[in-house]
Amino acid sequence: MSTGTMKRVNPRRPAYITPAGMRRIVLGAVAGAAQAGVPGAAHGVARGIEHSASKPLRASGPFARCILVVSHSDKGVLDERARQALAAAAILASSDTEVVLVVLGPCQEDWAALGADRCVLVPQGLRDAHVPTQASVWLGALYQQLQPLYVLLPDRDADADLGRRLAVEQGLPLAGPVVEIQPAGTPADVRCRVRASAGHDALCTGARVLMLAGGVAVTELPFVGLGVVSVAGQGDSSAWPNWPTELARMPGLQDMGVQAGQAQTLALEEADFILSAGNGVQDLALFHELADALGAATGASRVAVDDGRFPRAKQIGATGKTVQASAYVAIGISGAVQHLQGIKDCRHVIAVNTDSAAPIGKRANVLAVAESSEFMRALLALVQAKRGLRAGANAQQKG
Repeated sequence: MSTGTMKRVNPRRPAYITPAGMRRIVLGAVAGAAQAGVPGAAHGVARGIEHSASKPLRASGPFARCILVVSHSDKGVLDERARQALAAAAILASSDTEVVLVVLGPCQEDWAALGADRCVLVPQGLRDAHVPTQASVWLGALYQQLQPLYVLLPDRDADADLGRRLAVEQGLPLAGPVVEIQPAGTPADVRCRVRASAGHDALCTGARVLMLAGGVAVTELPFVGLGVVSVAGQGDSSAWPNWPTELARMPGLQDMGVQAGQAQTLALEEADFILSAGNGVQDLALFHELADALGAATGASRVAVDDGRFPRAKQIGATGKTVQASAYVAIGISGAVQHLQGIKDCRHVIAVNTDSAAPIGKRANVLAVAESSEFMRALLALVQAKRGLRAGANAQQKG
């Protein structure tokens, strides 16, 4: 029997093993929730959780403090990484702690089911006008107003940039990428494990801005939040800081607009739309023609790479790249567990396979049972026809 004060750690807590052999504890996971390297319940892995309509309210207030979660919207919704950050905040919050979510951009979600007590939406008009400096100034003013215990953001893209700007401008300790997070005994602190290298972690306490890596928390919660929604710049103007539009006229700042880049020049980890080939794809010329027509980056399964049809940099899976695309189209890929691990954070997965019982069908949102070449030719014809109609309509408008 131990007589010390050190808290015992349950070695059977749900965890998953990374490709580098690191064991990760998933915040909020229950026994059996993490399988085959897929952390948490991002795609309905958790069992025995009731429908959100019958879930209890986490806390009704009044609240003495808050945790702030910040994320940009992605095509009108929150992606998996943002949902994980919000879920982490809800799991960490005590009964007198409010979970406040700030969303930059238009977004429609069931905020209560996602665990938010209060959601502050920054509307499309403000988001279109902003430069990163404006967003960080506004967020800094909001931080001073709310004085949250800490701020959680996904450690990627614009969210990571905004979090680092906030930490520097407000003089706040920052931790990231956070791969594991646990309560540290008091509501005002958490204990973090951050990735120091491919095979080593470092412990961190006292951080106020936490940049979360993927897989930190489950997103299927056993409770709901209050789900109160307000819009910055509307209603009670005194409720939230004013958006600093005057910063757009600062010397040296110029809006250069948005210019679409070539999908093939993007790293697979950054691609939003990926067309991926497996052993069932034999017509590579047709595959690449379809990818160019769709504006999609290209990836491949390990088998297709081992056969020499694709370079090693295109391999997706546990021994290749882990991707987070909004849309992932897998053509001729059976769905080995290593490949499924590489696409676990993709939002929409469309699979094309001649075998309706292929393992990837269990992960796919849509499964098309078809021969790969026939499917690619049909889809290419549809894309080209749509482009022709659009070109004709533009020509009529100019005429």
